[in-house]
Amino acid sequence: MKIAFVGCGYVFDIYMRTRWAHPELEVCGVFDIDAARLSTVSRHYGFDVYPSYDALLADPAVQIVVNLTSIRAHYLTIRRALEAGKHVYSEKVLTTDLDQTRELFAIAESRGLVLTGAPCNLYCDAVSTMWKAVRDGAIGKPLLVYAELDDNPAHLMELEKVQSPTGAPFPYAEEFQEGCTVEHVAYHLVWICAMFGPVTSVTAFSKALVEHKTDTPLSPSDTPDFSVGCLDFENGAAARITCSWVAPRDHRLRIIGEQGEICADNAFHDQAPVHLERFSRVSLSARKAYTVRTQPLIGRIFGIGGRRLPLVRRWKSHAVEAERGVGHSLKHRFVSWLRRREVYAQDKLLGIAEMTRAIDEHRPQPMPADFLIHLNELTLLIQRAGTTGIAMKPQTTFTRFEPLTDVATSPRDYRTSYRPHFFERLLAGTMVALHKR
Repeated sequence: MKIAFVGCGYVFDIYMRTRWAHPELEVCGVFDIDAARLSTVSRHYGFDVYPSYDALLADPAVQIVVNLTSIRAHYLTIRRALEAGKHVYSEKVLTTDLDQTRELFAIAESRGLVLTGAPCNLYCDAVSTMWKAVRDGAIGKPLLVYAELDDNPAHLMELEKVQSPTGAPFPYAEEFQEGCTVEHVAYHLVWICAMFGPVTSVTAFSKALVEHKTDTPLSPSDTPDFSVGCLDFENGAAARITCSWVAPRDHRLRIIGEQGEICADNAFHDQAPVHLERFSRVSLSARKAYTVRTQPLIGRIFGIGGRRLPLVRRWKSHAVEAERGVGHSLKHRFVSWLRRREVYAQDKLLGIAEMTRAIDEHRPQPMPADFLIHLNELTLLIQRAGTTGIAMKPQTTFTRFEPLTDVATSPRDYRTSYRPHFFERLLAGTMVALHKR
Protein backbone atom coordinates (compact mmCIF):
# COMPACT_ATOMS: atom_id res chain seq x y z
CA MET A 1 0.00 0.00 0.00
CA LYS A 2 1.34 3.44 -0.95
CA ILE A 3 1.24 6.06 1.77
CA ALA A 4 2.33 9.65 2.32
CA PHE A 5 2.90 11.57 5.55
CA VAL A 6 1.72 15.07 6.32
CA GLY A 7 3.50 16.43 9.40
CA CYS A 8 7.11 15.48 10.14
CA GLY A 9 7.49 16.61 13.74
CA TYR A 10 8.59 14.78 16.87
CA VAL A 11 6.24 11.82 16.54
CA PHE A 12 7.33 11.20 12.93
CA ASP A 13 10.66 9.79 14.10
CA ILE A 14 8.82 7.39 16.41
CA TYR A 15 6.88 6.08 13.41
CA MET A 16 10.14 5.63 11.54
CA ARG A 17 11.69 3.42 14.26
CA THR A 18 9.77 0.40 12.98
CA ARG A 19 9.66 1.24 9.29
CA TRP A 20 12.14 -1.55 8.58
CA ALA A 21 9.53 -4.13 9.69
CA HIS A 22 6.85 -2.90 7.26
CA PRO A 23 7.94 -3.55 3.69
CA GLU A 24 4.26 -3.66 2.70
CA LEU A 25 4.03 0.12 3.30
CA GLU A 26 5.62 2.13 0.49
CA VAL A 27 6.26 5.76 1.43
CA CYS A 28 5.63 7.93 -1.64
CA GLY A 29 6.74 11.10 0.09
CA VAL A 30 6.29 13.54 2.95
CA PHE A 31 5.14 17.11 3.52
CA ASP A 32 5.55 19.59 6.38
CA ILE A 33 4.89 23.33 6.53
CA ASP A 34 8.35 23.75 8.07
CA ALA A 35 10.70 23.72 5.07
CA ALA A 36 13.82 23.20 7.19
CA ARG A 37 12.27 20.22 8.95
CA LEU A 38 11.15 18.78 5.62
CA SER A 39 14.70 19.06 4.26
CA THR A 40 16.12 17.30 7.35
CA VAL A 41 13.67 14.41 7.05
CA SER A 42 14.34 14.06 3.33
CA ARG A 43 18.11 13.88 3.86
CA HIS A 44 17.92 11.49 6.82
CA TYR A 45 15.37 9.00 5.50
CA GLY A 46 15.76 9.51 1.76
CA PHE A 47 12.09 10.34 1.22
CA ASP A 48 10.78 12.43 -1.64
CA VAL A 49 9.14 15.65 -0.51
CA TYR A 50 6.04 17.40 -1.75
CA PRO A 51 6.22 21.18 -2.21
CA SER A 52 2.71 21.57 -0.78
CA TYR A 53 -0.15 19.61 0.75
CA ASP A 54 -2.06 20.17 -2.48
CA ALA A 55 0.74 18.43 -4.38
CA LEU A 56 0.63 15.48 -1.99
CA LEU A 57 -3.13 15.14 -2.44
CA ALA A 58 -2.80 15.45 -6.22
CA ASP A 59 -0.39 12.52 -6.44
CA PRO A 60 -2.44 9.62 -7.89
CA ALA A 61 -0.01 7.08 -6.45
CA VAL A 62 -0.88 7.98 -2.84
CA GLN A 63 -3.58 5.70 -1.45
CA ILE A 64 -3.38 6.62 2.26
CA VAL A 65 -2.59 9.95 3.88
CA VAL A 66 -1.04 9.59 7.34
CA ASN A 67 -1.93 12.68 9.36
CA LEU A 68 0.69 13.65 11.96
CA THR A 69 -0.16 17.35 12.11
CA SER A 70 -1.07 19.27 15.26
CA ILE A 71 -4.47 18.45 16.75
CA ARG A 72 -5.85 21.86 15.83
CA ALA A 73 -5.09 21.15 12.17
CA HIS A 74 -6.65 17.67 12.13
CA TYR A 75 -10.14 18.54 10.94
CA LEU A 76 -9.13 20.46 7.83
CA THR A 77 -6.20 18.15 7.03
CA ILE A 78 -8.37 15.03 7.20
CA ARG A 79 -11.29 16.58 5.36
CA ARG A 80 -9.13 17.72 2.47
CA ALA A 81 -7.58 14.25 2.15
CA LEU A 82 -10.98 12.55 2.10
CA GLU A 83 -12.31 15.02 -0.46
CA ALA A 84 -9.26 14.19 -2.60
CA GLY A 85 -10.27 10.52 -2.54
CA LYS A 86 -7.59 9.30 -0.11
CA HIS A 87 -7.95 6.91 2.79
CA VAL A 88 -6.77 8.52 6.04
CA TYR A 89 -4.94 7.28 9.10
CA SER A 90 -4.68 9.99 11.76
CA GLU A 91 -2.97 10.50 15.06
CA LYS A 92 -5.30 10.99 18.02
CA VAL A 93 -7.55 12.70 18.75
CA LEU A 94 -9.30 12.98 15.41
CA THR A 95 -10.79 16.33 16.44
CA THR A 96 -11.77 18.16 19.61
CA ASP A 97 -15.31 18.72 18.30
CA LEU A 98 -17.60 15.68 18.26
CA ASP A 99 -19.74 17.08 15.44
CA GLN A 100 -16.65 17.56 13.29
CA THR A 101 -15.55 14.00 14.01
CA ARG A 102 -18.97 12.68 12.97
CA GLU A 103 -18.81 14.81 9.83
CA LEU A 104 -15.45 13.36 8.83
CA PHE A 105 -16.68 9.78 9.18
CA ALA A 106 -19.80 10.66 7.19
CA ILE A 107 -17.63 12.02 4.37
CA ALA A 108 -15.48 8.88 4.41
CA GLU A 109 -18.54 6.60 4.30
CA SER A 110 -20.19 8.57 1.48
CA ARG A 111 -17.04 8.25 -0.63
CA GLY A 112 -16.28 4.62 0.18
CA LEU A 113 -13.07 5.57 2.00
CA VAL A 114 -11.47 4.39 5.22
CA LEU A 115 -10.88 6.81 8.08
CA THR A 116 -9.16 5.36 11.12
CA GLY A 117 -6.29 6.13 13.42
CA ALA A 118 -4.31 5.88 16.62
CA PRO A 119 -3.75 4.59 19.17
CA CYS A 120 -2.77 1.20 17.80
CA ASN A 121 -1.71 -0.37 21.11
CA LEU A 122 -4.99 -2.32 20.87
CA TYR A 123 -3.14 -4.59 18.40
CA CYS A 124 0.05 -5.06 20.41
CA ASP A 125 1.23 -8.25 22.11
CA ALA A 126 0.61 -7.10 25.69
CA VAL A 127 -2.98 -5.95 25.17
CA SER A 128 -3.73 -8.96 22.95
CA THR A 129 -2.51 -11.23 25.75
CA MET A 130 -4.72 -9.50 28.32
CA TRP A 131 -7.74 -9.69 26.02
CA LYS A 132 -7.16 -13.38 25.32
CA ALA A 133 -6.74 -14.14 29.04
CA VAL A 134 -10.02 -12.37 29.82
CA ARG A 135 -11.80 -14.32 27.07
CA ASP A 136 -10.31 -17.55 28.43
CA GLY A 137 -11.94 -16.86 31.80
CA ALA A 138 -8.57 -16.64 33.55
CA ILE A 139 -9.90 -14.19 36.16
CA GLY A 140 -13.54 -15.18 36.06
CA LYS A 141 -16.03 -12.43 35.33
CA PRO A 142 -14.21 -9.09 34.85
CA LEU A 143 -15.51 -6.49 37.29
CA LEU A 144 -13.12 -3.57 37.62
CA VAL A 145 -10.38 -1.80 35.69
CA TYR A 146 -7.74 0.53 37.12
CA ALA A 147 -5.78 2.39 34.45
CA GLU A 148 -3.02 4.93 35.14
CA LEU A 149 -1.47 7.49 32.84
CA ASP A 150 0.61 9.69 35.10
CA ASP A 151 3.45 11.05 32.99
CA ASN A 152 5.76 12.77 35.49
CA PRO A 153 5.68 16.36 36.82
CA ALA A 154 6.01 18.10 33.45
CA HIS A 155 7.23 21.37 34.96
CA LEU A 156 10.36 19.59 36.25
CA MET A 157 11.25 17.61 33.11
CA GLU A 158 12.84 20.41 31.00
CA LEU A 159 10.74 19.37 28.03
CA GLU A 160 11.94 22.41 26.10
CA LYS A 161 15.27 20.57 25.62
CA VAL A 162 13.83 17.25 24.42
CA GLN A 163 14.41 16.41 20.75
CA SER A 164 13.81 13.47 18.44
CA PRO A 165 16.78 11.62 16.88
CA THR A 166 16.64 13.94 13.86
CA GLY A 167 16.30 17.11 15.92
CA ALA A 168 12.55 17.72 15.99
CA PRO A 169 11.63 19.48 19.25
CA PHE A 170 9.12 17.84 21.57
CA PRO A 171 5.84 19.76 21.10
CA TYR A 172 5.55 20.62 24.78
CA ALA A 173 3.50 23.80 24.25
CA GLU A 174 0.87 21.96 22.21
CA GLU A 175 0.80 19.12 24.73
CA PHE A 176 0.19 21.55 27.60
CA GLN A 177 -2.44 23.47 25.66
CA GLU A 178 -4.35 20.39 24.55
CA GLY A 179 -3.92 18.65 27.91
CA CYS A 180 -2.75 15.27 29.14
CA THR A 181 -6.23 13.77 28.78
CA VAL A 182 -6.69 14.67 25.12
CA GLU A 183 -3.14 13.59 24.37
CA HIS A 184 -3.04 10.31 26.31
CA VAL A 185 -6.28 8.91 27.69
CA ALA A 186 -7.07 7.04 24.45
CA TYR A 187 -4.16 4.68 25.14
CA HIS A 188 -6.34 3.21 27.88
CA LEU A 189 -9.81 3.87 26.49
CA VAL A 190 -9.05 1.92 23.31
CA TRP A 191 -8.35 -1.40 25.00
CA ILE A 192 -10.86 -1.04 27.83
CA CYS A 193 -13.77 -0.25 25.51
CA ALA A 194 -12.71 -2.93 23.02
CA MET A 195 -12.77 -5.56 25.79
CA PHE A 196 -15.82 -4.42 27.73
CA GLY A 197 -18.00 -2.56 25.25
CA PRO A 198 -19.63 0.88 25.21
CA VAL A 199 -19.73 3.18 28.22
CA THR A 200 -23.23 4.03 29.46
CA SER A 201 -22.28 6.71 32.00
CA VAL A 202 -19.25 8.87 32.83
CA THR A 203 -18.42 10.49 36.15
CA ALA A 204 -15.35 12.70 35.81
CA PHE A 205 -13.28 15.52 37.29
CA SER A 206 -10.44 17.57 35.83
CA LYS A 207 -8.30 20.44 37.05
CA ALA A 208 -5.20 22.49 36.26
CA LEU A 209 -2.94 22.00 39.27
CA VAL A 210 0.47 23.39 38.21
CA GLU A 211 0.18 27.06 37.31
CA HIS A 212 3.59 27.48 35.66
CA LYS A 213 4.83 24.61 33.48
CA THR A 214 6.98 26.58 31.06
CA ASP A 215 8.15 30.12 30.27
CA THR A 216 6.56 29.75 26.83
CA PRO A 217 3.20 31.57 26.69
CA LEU A 218 0.33 29.09 26.47
CA SER A 219 -3.15 29.61 25.04
CA PRO A 220 -5.09 28.51 26.95
CA SER A 221 -2.84 28.50 30.00
CA ASP A 222 -5.19 26.60 32.31
CA THR A 223 -5.83 23.32 30.46
CA PRO A 224 -6.29 20.52 33.03
CA ASP A 225 -3.12 18.62 33.87
CA PHE A 226 -5.06 16.11 35.98
CA SER A 227 -8.22 14.15 35.27
CA VAL A 228 -10.00 11.13 36.61
CA GLY A 229 -12.84 9.37 34.84
CA CYS A 230 -15.08 6.66 36.28
CA LEU A 231 -16.83 4.66 33.58
CA ASP A 232 -19.84 2.37 33.81
CA PHE A 233 -19.97 -0.18 30.99
CA GLU A 234 -22.96 -1.73 29.30
CA ASN A 235 -21.77 -5.19 30.33
CA GLY A 236 -21.71 -4.25 34.03
CA ALA A 237 -17.97 -3.67 34.48
CA ALA A 238 -16.57 -0.41 35.86
CA ALA A 239 -13.31 1.44 35.26
CA ARG A 240 -11.30 4.28 36.77
CA ILE A 241 -8.83 6.07 34.50
CA THR A 242 -6.40 8.68 35.83
CA CYS A 243 -4.25 11.03 33.74
CA SER A 244 -1.80 13.66 34.93
CA TRP A 245 1.39 15.62 34.34
CA VAL A 246 1.75 15.98 38.08
CA ALA A 247 2.37 12.51 39.57
CA PRO A 248 5.47 10.38 38.83
CA ARG A 249 5.27 8.14 35.79
CA ASP A 250 2.79 5.29 36.11
CA HIS A 251 1.28 3.62 33.03
CA ARG A 252 -0.21 0.48 34.57
CA LEU A 253 -3.12 -1.55 33.22
CA ARG A 254 -5.10 -3.70 35.68
CA ILE A 255 -8.18 -5.86 35.18
CA ILE A 256 -9.71 -7.33 38.35
CA GLY A 257 -12.19 -10.16 38.09
CA GLU A 258 -14.16 -12.33 40.48
CA GLN A 259 -11.31 -14.86 40.66
CA GLY A 260 -8.12 -12.98 39.87
CA GLU A 261 -6.27 -10.09 38.31
CA ILE A 262 -4.39 -9.44 35.06
CA CYS A 263 -1.93 -6.56 34.98
CA ALA A 264 0.68 -5.01 32.74
CA ASP A 265 3.15 -2.33 33.73
CA ASN A 266 3.19 -0.02 30.73
CA ALA A 267 0.54 1.04 28.22
CA PHE A 268 3.34 2.53 26.10
CA HIS A 269 5.21 -0.77 25.71
CA ASP A 270 3.90 -3.20 23.09
CA GLN A 271 5.58 -6.14 24.84
CA ALA A 272 5.14 -5.10 28.46
CA PRO A 273 5.19 -8.14 30.77
CA VAL A 274 1.68 -9.37 31.60
CA HIS A 275 1.03 -11.06 34.94
CA LEU A 276 -1.93 -13.20 35.95
CA GLU A 277 -2.81 -13.88 39.55
CA ARG A 278 -5.58 -16.28 40.47
CA PHE A 279 -6.70 -15.12 43.91
CA SER A 280 -6.30 -17.48 46.86
CA ARG A 281 -6.69 -17.15 50.61
CA VAL A 282 -2.91 -17.28 50.80
CA SER A 283 -2.21 -14.36 48.46
CA LEU A 284 -5.10 -12.23 49.67
CA SER A 285 -4.30 -12.73 53.36
CA ALA A 286 -0.55 -12.23 52.85
CA ARG A 287 -1.20 -8.76 51.44
CA LYS A 288 -2.09 -7.59 54.95
CA ALA A 289 1.61 -7.71 55.85
CA TYR A 290 3.60 -4.57 55.01
CA THR A 291 6.80 -6.48 54.18
CA VAL A 292 4.99 -8.88 51.87
CA ARG A 293 3.33 -5.97 50.03
CA THR A 294 6.52 -3.96 49.63
CA GLN A 295 9.06 -6.71 48.90
CA PRO A 296 8.18 -8.32 45.57
CA LEU A 297 10.44 -11.34 46.04
CA ILE A 298 8.75 -12.18 49.33
CA GLY A 299 5.36 -11.45 47.85
CA ARG A 300 5.96 -13.99 45.08
CA ILE A 301 6.37 -16.72 47.70
CA PHE A 302 2.77 -16.12 48.70
CA GLY A 303 1.50 -15.88 45.14
CA ILE A 304 1.17 -12.08 45.03
CA GLY A 305 1.55 -10.95 41.45
CA GLY A 306 0.89 -14.43 40.13
CA ARG A 307 2.66 -15.69 37.02
CA ARG A 308 4.17 -13.90 34.07
CA LEU A 309 2.28 -14.98 30.97
CA PRO A 310 3.87 -15.89 27.65
CA LEU A 311 2.71 -13.16 25.27
CA VAL A 312 0.48 -13.68 22.28
CA ARG A 313 2.84 -13.03 19.39
CA ARG A 314 1.39 -11.29 16.37
CA TRP A 315 2.49 -10.83 12.78
CA LYS A 316 4.54 -7.70 13.53
CA SER A 317 5.82 -8.60 17.00
CA HIS A 318 9.41 -8.39 15.79
CA ALA A 319 9.05 -4.69 14.92
CA VAL A 320 9.79 -3.46 18.46
CA GLU A 321 12.53 -5.99 19.10
CA ALA A 322 15.08 -4.11 16.96
CA GLU A 323 15.62 -0.66 15.52
CA ARG A 324 17.19 0.04 12.16
CA GLY A 325 17.88 3.04 10.00
CA VAL A 326 17.53 5.80 12.62
CA GLY A 327 21.04 5.97 14.11
CA HIS A 328 24.28 4.04 13.71
CA SER A 329 26.59 5.10 16.54
CA LEU A 330 27.36 2.80 19.47
CA LYS A 331 25.76 5.35 21.80
CA HIS A 332 22.54 5.40 19.78
CA ARG A 333 22.34 1.62 19.58
CA PHE A 334 22.79 1.33 23.35
CA VAL A 335 20.20 4.03 24.10
CA SER A 336 17.79 2.35 21.65
CA TRP A 337 18.24 -1.04 23.32
CA LEU A 338 17.82 0.44 26.79
CA ARG A 339 14.69 2.39 25.77
CA ARG A 340 13.05 -0.65 24.18
CA ARG A 341 13.86 -2.83 27.17
CA GLU A 342 13.12 -0.50 30.08
CA VAL A 343 11.06 2.52 29.02
CA TYR A 344 8.77 2.08 26.03
CA ALA A 345 8.56 0.32 22.70
CA GLN A 346 5.79 1.17 20.28
CA ASP A 347 5.20 0.13 16.69
CA LYS A 348 3.18 3.13 15.57
CA LEU A 349 3.06 1.82 12.00
CA LEU A 350 1.12 -1.23 13.22
CA GLY A 351 -2.17 0.66 13.02
CA ILE A 352 -1.53 1.53 9.37
CA ALA A 353 -0.49 -2.06 8.68
CA GLU A 354 -3.73 -3.43 10.17
CA MET A 355 -5.68 -0.82 8.21
CA THR A 356 -4.09 -1.79 4.91
CA ARG A 357 -4.45 -5.51 5.59
CA ALA A 358 -8.19 -5.05 6.14
CA ILE A 359 -8.48 -3.03 2.91
CA ASP A 360 -6.57 -5.66 0.94
CA GLU A 361 -8.71 -8.46 2.37
CA HIS A 362 -11.96 -6.56 1.74
CA ARG A 363 -13.11 -6.82 5.35
CA PRO A 364 -14.22 -4.23 7.91
CA GLN A 365 -11.62 -2.22 9.76
CA PRO A 366 -10.62 -3.71 13.16
CA MET A 367 -11.64 -0.42 14.84
CA PRO A 368 -15.08 0.55 13.44
CA ALA A 369 -16.17 4.15 12.96
CA ASP A 370 -18.76 4.10 15.76
CA PHE A 371 -16.09 2.81 18.16
CA LEU A 372 -13.67 5.63 17.32
CA ILE A 373 -16.41 8.26 17.62
CA HIS A 374 -17.28 6.84 21.06
CA LEU A 375 -13.64 7.10 22.19
CA ASN A 376 -13.54 10.67 20.90
CA GLU A 377 -16.59 11.63 22.96
CA LEU A 378 -15.31 9.94 26.13
CA THR A 379 -11.99 11.75 25.80
CA LEU A 380 -13.69 15.13 25.55
CA LEU A 381 -16.10 14.43 28.41
CA ILE A 382 -13.27 13.55 30.80
CA GLN A 383 -11.06 16.43 29.64
CA ARG A 384 -13.79 19.04 30.03
CA ALA A 385 -15.33 17.78 33.28
CA GLY A 386 -13.83 20.66 35.26
CA THR A 387 -13.58 21.15 38.99
CA THR A 388 -17.33 20.83 39.57
CA GLY A 389 -17.27 17.44 37.85
CA ILE A 390 -19.82 15.77 35.60
CA ALA A 391 -22.09 12.76 35.66
CA MET A 392 -23.32 12.17 32.13
CA LYS A 393 -24.53 9.56 29.69
CA PRO A 394 -22.56 9.62 26.42
CA GLN A 395 -24.49 10.47 23.25
CA THR A 396 -22.61 7.80 21.32
CA THR A 397 -22.31 4.04 21.48
CA PHE A 398 -20.94 1.23 19.33
CA THR A 399 -21.56 -2.37 18.42
CA ARG A 400 -19.16 -4.65 20.27
CA PHE A 401 -16.59 -6.46 18.16
CA GLU A 402 -14.23 -9.39 18.50
CA PRO A 403 -10.43 -9.27 18.71
CA LEU A 404 -8.48 -9.95 15.55
CA THR A 405 -8.69 -13.57 14.42
CA ASP A 406 -5.12 -14.55 15.32
CA VAL A 407 -5.70 -13.31 18.89
CA ALA A 408 -9.11 -14.92 19.33
CA THR A 409 -7.90 -18.28 17.97
CA SER A 410 -4.52 -18.37 19.71
CA PRO A 411 -4.12 -21.98 20.90
CA ARG A 412 -2.90 -21.07 24.39
CA ASP A 413 -5.52 -21.20 27.15
CA TYR A 414 -4.41 -18.88 29.93
CA ARG A 415 -6.94 -20.23 32.40
CA THR A 416 -6.10 -23.92 32.20
CA SER A 417 -2.35 -23.33 31.87
CA TYR A 418 -2.13 -21.27 35.07
CA ARG A 419 -0.34 -22.92 37.99
CA PRO A 420 0.07 -21.24 41.41
CA HIS A 421 3.55 -20.99 42.91
CA PHE A 422 4.80 -24.02 44.86
CA PHE A 423 4.93 -22.22 48.20
CA GLU A 424 1.46 -20.78 47.65
CA ARG A 425 0.13 -24.32 47.26
CA LEU A 426 2.17 -25.51 50.22
CA LEU A 427 0.90 -22.71 52.46
CA ALA A 428 -2.73 -23.22 51.50
CA GLY A 429 -3.16 -25.97 54.06
CA THR A 430 -1.43 -23.92 56.73
CA MET A 431 -3.73 -21.01 56.04
CA VAL A 432 -6.77 -23.21 56.48
CA ALA A 433 -5.40 -24.60 59.75
CA LEU A 434 -4.69 -21.11 61.12
CA HIS A 435 -8.28 -20.09 60.52
CA LYS A 436 -9.76 -23.04 62.34
CA ARG A 437 -10.95 -22.56 65.86
